[in-house]
Amino acid sequence: MSLVLTLIALLVSLLLFAARRRHGYWQRRGIPHDVPHPVYGNIKDWPKKRHIGKIFRDYYLKYKSSDYPFAGFYFFFSRTAVITDLELVKRVMIKDFNHFENRGIFYNEIDDPLSASLFSIEGQKWRHLRHKLTPTFTSGKMKNMFPIIVKVGEEMDSIFSAKTTAGQGQILEVVDLVARYTSDVIGNCAFGLNCNSLQDPKAEFVSMGKKAIIERRYGGLLDFLIFGFPKLARRLRLKVNVQEVEDFYTGIVRSTIDHRLKTKEKRNDFMDSLIEMYQKEQAGNTEDGLSFNEILAQAFIFFLAGFETSSTTMGFALYELALNQDIQDQLRAEINEVLAKHNNEFTYEGLKEMKYVEQVIMETLRKYPVLAHLTRMTQTDFSPEDPKQFIAKGTVVVVPALGIHYDPEIYPEPEKFKPERFTDEAIAARPSCTWLPFGDGPRNCIGLRFGLLQSCVGLAYLIRGYKFTVCPETQIPIKMVVKNVLLSAENGIHLTVEKLSK
Repeated sequence: MSLVLTLIALLVSLLLFAARRRHGYWQRRGIPHDVPHPVYGNIKDWPKKRHIGKIFRDYYLKYKSSDYPFAGFYFFFSRTAVITDLELVKRVMIKDFNHFENRGIFYNEIDDPLSASLFSIEGQKWRHLRHKLTPTFTSGKMKNMFPIIVKVGEEMDSIFSAKTTAGQGQILEVVDLVARYTSDVIGNCAFGLNCNSLQDPKAEFVSMGKKAIIERRYGGLLDFLIFGFPKLARRLRLKVNVQEVEDFYTGIVRSTIDHRLKTKEKRNDFMDSLIEMYQKEQAGNTEDGLSFNEILAQAFIFFLAGFETSSTTMGFALYELALNQDIQDQLRAEINEVLAKHNNEFTYEGLKEMKYVEQVIMETLRKYPVLAHLTRMTQTDFSPEDPKQFIAKGTVVVVPALGIHYDPEIYPEPEKFKPERFTDEAIAARPSCTWLPFGDGPRNCIGLRFGLLQSCVGLAYLIRGYKFTVCPETQIPIKMVVKNVLLSAENGIHLTVEKLSK
């Protein structure tokens, strides 16, 4: 018994020594950092007290004036560099991308095919897949999908109309309503299906989308492995998606492909492009083709990203417009003016003329970037001419987008909602890599244009037909769901909505 106790004590001592040595890395290098917790590192406040994006924002603002271009950080035991210098941000995202190509996040293409999407895969596989998918998001493809988006926008308009009265405000939870709009848009464009989410609040596409974002495969018990040690988690054959979600999307994609191949139906949507690549793979052209599991993963992430990020952005935009009636009035005036020039119809060309709509969305994404921090994994030792910028291979690099967006030296009065920050002149006057809701460089969000397009269409429909104001149920300021990685409002966003006479 004494031998067993001695061995246990020795093992515990070795683990403590290894942990202490691991947590001493930044101190040995003389890099500024907060003292880490023995287990959690510098991430102790997440996921119960503070949102992870706000942890990195505060870290950025605390250390941005130091002599070093980054601050040391520990995500549990993973050494992490939080970038605090814009020039180094540019090098990580663009100039020296070859050192920081991968995100270093979990995926498991064998056991959890939904997780192996363009967002998470690495290396040569990522480069090949990005090259294959890039033509899917050209301006021409966006224009082809525009009528689908407009049709869903008209349906959302009718749903809001049925819930409101002219001259009398109704209190509505707007995030759920716009989420049903984005669900129907993405369902149509990604799967060629009328999801009926706007008509049916309990529609399966919406409930499954929420499950995919919120629910954890192991009830969150193994998150420290999945987030902190993704390679180990993959070797242990862990999965991030719950089985119900995996089965639902696998069935939808399988039936959609089978139906389109059987009927030869063409819809000029995202799925058409994926099926073309699937047919090439089936014919033996693996260089240009995609397997079923690859199509499944891309359709899934396209739905998830478009559903959640666009609806959240539209909800935050409506909240800010409710607080700033002068901006809402100016926005409505532009929408009506442009529509009058286009026979009161939404056209692709007309939407491009609505500059202020886009500025409102861009300012919303500055204040509320749905993915509030960006991660990269250092592939090789990054040894630039300045030794202070040295980042060792295997270090996780965090670009704190929320911190940069709230830096008063970049955006004066960052708490204020000012769409004029995004005029062409104002954008040109700022350094690059200072607006990062979609990332930047070769690994930026491939669906950037589509996300902006559906958000702008949805917002234009709503502001044209309705007035949004705050009500007693409106949470001011908004509280975020701290446990989620993405930014989202706690308990949604409640606003008074009044129908306007057209």
